[in-house]
Amino acid sequence: MNDLPLHPVLVHLPIALAVILPPATALTLLAWVRGWLPRRAWFGVVALQATLLLSGFLASRTGEADEERVERVVPEARIEAHEEAAEQFLWVAGVVLLLAAGTAMAKSERLGRSLAVVTLLGTLAVAWAGYRVGHAGGALVYRHGAAQVFVDAAAQGQPLGGSLWSGEGEHDDDDD
Repeated sequence: MNDLPLHPVLVHLPIALAVILPPATALTLLAWVRGWLPRRAWFGVVALQATLLLSGFLASRTGEADEERVERVVPEARIEAHEEAAEQFLWVAGVVLLLAAGTAMAKSERLGRSLAVVTLLGTLAVAWAGYRVGHAGGALVYRHGAAQVFVDAAAQGQPLGGSLWSGEGEHDDDDD
């Protein structure tokens, strides 16, 4: 999978989920309150929020892996702004996941519904945080030329893919 850097491949899922979750959460809450769906349907919201958090974490890791390469052409302050927005996104998404899980496990119906409303408001905060991190990332690519690093590397026949688990964007293979 070295034909593309992983970060731009992975960032779309958490951003898409950040947009989808507010209406999905609102509809699930409405269906639950109206009796159209049982309360356990809320676990779907929990699963979507957990997927958002996990995919956001993976996107963050791959962004860290690409950071060294991109620093060559992009001002460090811009990269740090994107990184800070991503960290805020993950923190807010984590809090909302806890709220969603608390909603699903609440002992009383009243507490569950109250937490569901707070969770719904939280999904709006996640969507806003997702917009901020996406906007900052888009500025890196379209205003500051971050993609040019990978275009140049591809022209030279270098692998583009980074690693999820190392802090470096390139894998060093000493077996040659």
